[in-house]
Amino acid sequence: MASVSVPAEGARPRGLLRRPTATTGVWSWITTVDHKRIGLLYGATALLFFLIGGTEALFIRLQLAEPNGQVLSADTYNQFFTMHGLTMIFFVVMPLSAAFFNYLIPLMIGARDVAFPRLNAFSYWAFLAGGLFLYSSFFLGGAPNNGWFSYQPLAETSAGNGANFYAAGLIITGLASTVSAVNLAVTIINMRAPGMTLFRMPVFIWMGLTVQLLLAFSLPIITVALFEMLFDKRFGTHFFDPKTGGDPVLWQHLFWLFGHPEVYVLILPAMGIVSEVLPVFARKPLFGYQFVVFAGIAIGFIGFGVWVHHMFAVGLGPVANTAFAVSTMIIAVPTGIKIFNWMGTLWRGDLRFTTAMMFAIGFVGLFVIGGLSGVTHAVVPSDFQQTDTYYIVAHFHYVLFAGAIFGLFAGLYYWWPKAFGRRLSEGWGKAHFWLMFVGANLTFGPMHMLGLQGMPRRIYTYPARLGLGFWNLVATIGAFTIALSVLVFLANVIVTSRKAAQHEADPWDGRTLEWTTSSPPPPYNFEEIPAVHSLDDHWHRKYAEGKGGTLVPVPAGGADHHAEAQSGGHGIHLPGPSYYPIVASIGLPIIGYGVVYPKLWWLAIAGAVVLLVGLYGWALEPSAE
Repeated sequence: MASVSVPAEGARPRGLLRRPTATTGVWSWITTVDHKRIGLLYGATALLFFLIGGTEALFIRLQLAEPNGQVLSADTYNQFFTMHGLTMIFFVVMPLSAAFFNYLIPLMIGARDVAFPRLNAFSYWAFLAGGLFLYSSFFLGGAPNNGWFSYQPLAETSAGNGANFYAAGLIITGLASTVSAVNLAVTIINMRAPGMTLFRMPVFIWMGLTVQLLLAFSLPIITVALFEMLFDKRFGTHFFDPKTGGDPVLWQHLFWLFGHPEVYVLILPAMGIVSEVLPVFARKPLFGYQFVVFAGIAIGFIGFGVWVHHMFAVGLGPVANTAFAVSTMIIAVPTGIKIFNWMGTLWRGDLRFTTAMMFAIGFVGLFVIGGLSGVTHAVVPSDFQQTDTYYIVAHFHYVLFAGAIFGLFAGLYYWWPKAFGRRLSEGWGKAHFWLMFVGANLTFGPMHMLGLQGMPRRIYTYPARLGLGFWNLVATIGAFTIALSVLVFLANVIVTSRKAAQHEADPWDGRTLEWTTSSPPPPYNFEEIPAVHSLDDHWHRKYAEGKGGTLVPVPAGGADHHAEAQSGGHGIHLPGPSYYPIVASIGLPIIGYGVVYPKLWWLAIAGAVVLLVGLYGWALEPSAE
């Protein structure tokens, strides 16, 4: 049996603080560096922000439910729709994807942890610090109110500190995402189990690697823009003010050079999840595995070359508009390849319509709707008319809610028993799916009609004479239907958590390595690092092909994934818990407050000291116990 090493009794701890010893309770979670616990922290925090961002959306829909709405003032409405967008993108979809990546990547590649466990913990605490910092702006004079894109120089001239909170908050969360991306990319490249070549990796891992590279190359671009924005606001520079030689279009280029790869950062994890869920519940290998992999890579690569389709109305000229119209059409090709491969996987499969399967199929159908409306934006004259209307709002919500969120819920229902040892209720789950499916179409479908009727984006009210009331009311009913579906999901979680855990290692008859270990997995993941011999290695250890292509279970003992591993007792060295990642992350929002408030400049110095103390103590700690 494996044993997990601990510090020798009486050993002198190295570092500024005594080493944490709690293994249960709150302190064990605060000091953890276990990738699985960090994944759960990411997931729980993202779901909490999901409730906050969803509540903001409900207020937005109540304000627009009828003409001349008076639920919110104009300024409050602007703050709500800005924070709704920032929350859903940076604090829901991205961290929920990070939750899956953190929890599953080591398990799916046969590793015991990520490459840099303390850096992983720092990325979570920095993300949380950025979110709390940004939301504190509601209580400190007003939240950002210029949209999630914060177009310059309009944001610079707005009253209050909302724009400063926007820039500093996104710099903090961008730092968290950058270090996480480097960590996970190194983990995938260097820590795969013996025999797991690149083309034996699950599609989810491929999509994870693509996302990390997208983040690593796109986040520095928006970080440059955010620093320039802060310098304009705080130190009187003129990067974006045309009256003093600046260029407002520069902000748009920098923002969308990040913003469009960001769309694929949000959607590729869901595509990876769907590519794992469909084969399991169709009891077939993924159709065209290599094509799905290369299509995902192509989406990531081409995604850096389409940013100007957000700027067709800026006036860049026919040559630039034509070039980016063509690239926008081209990126639809690898997306279409994936969709046809998923359909091929389902074709003549032995389908099991579990909740996870239904969310995965729902993702495919709804994402197609969002994709088709997106292709219409490649037609420059059409986009010129649609760009500031609710047609755009309909498009990106079909992609990022009806798409990404449905894919992520498929993953939640699929891997929940792996993380918690118990399945979520299928009855509650299917009620959740149908309510959310109907609600999504009721909410975002009418927005296409509103956009074609000419309803502008970013307005907080409208007169009755425009005839927009009916479809806005339908969209509001749909939004509350989505809210009801989320309540059903929360009820499912609460009810299920009170039942005894089954601890089934492989409840779905899975195909990948995470199903070879216990549910939940032990701290060290695997007693013996598995040796991989094929794609879907776990499946092939359970089944052989009989006459006529039928599946024949391998005789008992033949599926032992430790069969070729070294037997006998041994020690497993794991990194110990640490205070320093959270200490270092606490310094970041303190620096942020010092930047936002000129009279409190000393906070920036104090925050830098806290950050450096955390990093110094971190550097003195041993890498493993």
